[in-house]
Amino acid sequence: MNRNDLRRLDMNLLVIFEALMFEKNLTRVAEKLFMGQPAVSAALGRLRDLFDDPLLIRHGRGMEPTPRALAILQELQPAMDTISGAVSRAKAFDPSTSCDVFRIGLSDDAEFGLFPPLLSQLREEAPGIIVVVRRANFLLMSSLLASGEISVGVSYTTDLPANAKRKKLRDIPCKVLRGDKRPEPLTLDEYCSRPHAMVSFSGDLSGNIDLDLARIGRARKVVLAVPQFSGLRALLAGTELIATVPDYAACALVEGCALRAEDPPFEINAAELSMVWSGVHDNDPAERWLRSRIATHMSQPLPAAASTDPAGAHR
Repeated sequence: MNRNDLRRLDMNLLVIFEALMFEKNLTRVAEKLFMGQPAVSAALGRLRDLFDDPLLIRHGRGMEPTPRALAILQELQPAMDTISGAVSRAKAFDPSTSCDVFRIGLSDDAEFGLFPPLLSQLREEAPGIIVVVRRANFLLMSSLLASGEISVGVSYTTDLPANAKRKKLRDIPCKVLRGDKRPEPLTLDEYCSRPHAMVSFSGDLSGNIDLDLARIGRARKVVLAVPQFSGLRALLAGTELIATVPDYAACALVEGCALRAEDPPFEINAAELSMVWSGVHDNDPAERWLRSRIATHMSQPLPAAASTDPAGAHR
C-alpha cells in the first residue's frame, strides 16, 4: 500500500483493531470506544476484508486473535504510538483552560494514601480537566498501559511493555497498624502471635512481608484479607487484629481515629513505588505536566505529624 492508497484507509478501523486484540470481546470494545456493538461488528468485518484474515476466532466461550492478527498488532502498535505522539506534541497545553481527560492507574495504597493532595493540586491548576482513576497493581499495570486504558500509573511494578518508561517515586517503608489500648510497642513474638489482616487485591493470604519473616525463621497468621485499605480503619479498631501497611497508607488511616501505627519489630525490605507511562506519551505536553505533578506530590516525605500516633506515642 503506497501513500496514495492510505487516503482510503479509515484510521478509526485501526483503533478498533487494537482494542479488539486486547479486549477479545465486541461488547467490551463497544463500551470502551463509546460505540454500538453492531458498529464494532461491522468494523471487524471490514478489518477482516482489509487484512484478508479472520483476526478473531471463537475459542470456547471467548474469542482469540489469530497468529496473523498478533503479527499485525506487533507491527501496527509502534506506528500508532508514533502518530499519536506526533499529534499530541503539536498541541499546546494550558492547564488553566484545559478540558483534557487524564486516565491514571493507581494501586489502592497510592490512591488511598497519596492521591487526595495530588488531586487538590490538579484541580487548583486545571479546574476544567477530568481525571479517571483505574485500579491497578503490578499484575494489571502492563496490560492497562499496553491497551491505552491509562497513560500513566503509580504502583509497585515488575514487568512492563517494551515502550514503557519508569521513574522511582519513593521507597515503601512499612508501619504496623493496631487498634488495641496497650501502650507498649509490639515485640516480635507478639507480632507473630497476633491475628493479622492484610490488603490483598487478588485474595492471596501471603506477601513480601511473609518472605521477610521467613528469612528470620518466623511466620505470622493472616486471618483476614480485604481488597482495599479504607476498610482497615473500622476492622482493626478495638480488636487484637494488626495490619502491616505502607507508611503513607498508615498516615491516612490513623488520622482522626483510635488506630495508631508503629515501626515493625523486624526488618522489612522496602519495595519501590514507581510512576510508569507509555513511551508514546513521553513528550506530550499535557502528560508531561501531569507526570511532573505526580512526581512532586507522590514523592514528598510524610509530614512530621505522621511520626506520632494520635495520643502522642511514637510509632
